Order: sequence, then C-alpha cells, then structure tokens
Amino acid sequence: MIKLVSNRIRLAIKYLSYLVFSSNRKGHGIHSPFVFDFIIQVLRGKIANEIQFGKIEKYRNDLIRSSDFISIEDYGAGSFITSQTKRSISSVAKYSLKSPKYARLLYRVVNYFKPDSILELGTSFGITTQYLAIANPLATITTIEGSPEIAQIAQVGFERNSFQRIRLIQGNFKKELQTAIVGMNGKKFFYIDGDHRYEPTIHYFNTIISISGENDILVFDDIHWSKDMEQAWLEIKQDIRVKYTIDLFFIGLVFLKKDFLEKQDFVVHF
Repeated sequence: MIKLVSNRIRLAIKYLSYLVFSSNRKGHGIHSPFVFDFIIQVLRGKIANEIQFGKIEKYRNDLIRSSDFISIEDYGAGSFITSQTKRSISSVAKYSLKSPKYARLLYRVVNYFKPDSILELGTSFGITTQYLAIANPLATITTIEGSPEIAQIAQVGFERNSFQRIRLIQGNFKKELQTAIVGMNGKKFFYIDGDHRYEPTIHYFNTIISISGENDILVFDDIHWSKDMEQAWLEIKQDIRVKYTIDLFFIGLVFLKKDFLEKQDFVVHF
C-alpha cells in the first residue's frame, strides 16, 4: 500500500510539472508544420461520432454498475489502485480503463491518419478497442489481452455492439506479438497499453519497429507511470529510427517519417 501511495504522489508531481512546462495546445511556439497541424486537427479536433460513442460508453457504464468479481492474471507491472488479483468489474472499469477524453483522442488520431492495420496490446474490457474500430471502419484491427476473464468481458462488448471484425487474441503479449504483426499491411497503427515495465516495453518497441514503415504510428500508454516507463520512453525518443515524438503525459506518440528534416521531441498540453 505504501508503494502504491508513493507512486501516485510521484505521478501527481510529474503531472504538475508537465502542466507548467508543456507547449500550449493552441500550437503557439510550435515550428513544425506537421506537429502544428496535428495539434489543430487532432488535439483540438471536434470530429465526433456521438451515436457510436454513446453505445460504447453505455457498455462502460454497465460495467461500472456491475457487482461481479473476476480473477485477473496480470503479466505486467500491476495497478496503482490495488495489488489484489481478485477485483470487482466495477473497480476495473472505473480506474483501469482509458477515460472518454483519451479514448476520443485515440479515435481522432486513427480517424485523421487512416491506418490500414491496427494492433492494440492490452485490450482490457475493450472500450478503447471499440473507439479504434469505429475511427476507421476499413482498417483491420487486432487486440491482445493477457487475462482470460477480462478478454471474455471484452468479447461480450464487441458482440453486443456488433464489432465482428475485431480479432481478439487472449495470451501473453511477448508470445503473441510476433504472430499478430505478420498479417499487418499498409499504414500501421500500434497502441501499446500493458505491461508497464522497461524491458517488455523496449521489446515491444523493437519488435514493432522492425516491421514498421515510415508512415506508421506507435502510441505508448502511461509513459510517466513509473521510473521504468520513463526510462523506456527516453530510450524510445533517442532511437535513431524515431523522427518525432509527442508527449501528452498520459500517452506518447512516435512518428517514423523519414522526410522530417530533423529529429524533434515535443511536450504538448492536452
């Protein structure tokens, strides 16, 4: 419990620093046309699909109201909220899912860049997965979840909201990742949201980038979640194959475009 409280305090301090030193979300002071356009069109974008959003959020709310408990097989770094493996569905839905604000942001990123293939590591209850799926209905989408009981709940949500084309793989990320990326074609989008430790994160990064093209996008969740994740994020930024990164505190975006004249890293308020 002491460790959990300490981690949350550290994260809160880091977030206050981010608010003070991040670039204005209006794009002031951003000299990269690509990043300025990203801020205006994506971060400040108003693209919405309220009917579909409503269906997804209704499923989230149903989970929050659930009185059932599940056993969680956590292969990663655990949770800031609790270290227990048996948790209520309600608590997971309240505290472990991406908020509507960030789920809609990921929707706008995919809707704007229109990737042909999407891969998510860390399905959880599939809320974010559904947002990714509606953002580009033509894309193929695969998501991997380690915990069997959580994967079952995600699959129920996919079926209830008629997402038949989402391919859900239940298994260990490290074992399933290589198989999952083999069938990805065209412009690719990767959302890495699970196992918040240094070595696995760097392994996922190196595995993904080895098959990535210059138009592909990688998004890492909770880049400041722990010292481990900050170390991984720093190493990713320094990689020579990475051209631009955008730090939004709770997520980090990685761009590989070779036509960028110089390597740059941005911290933008969101």
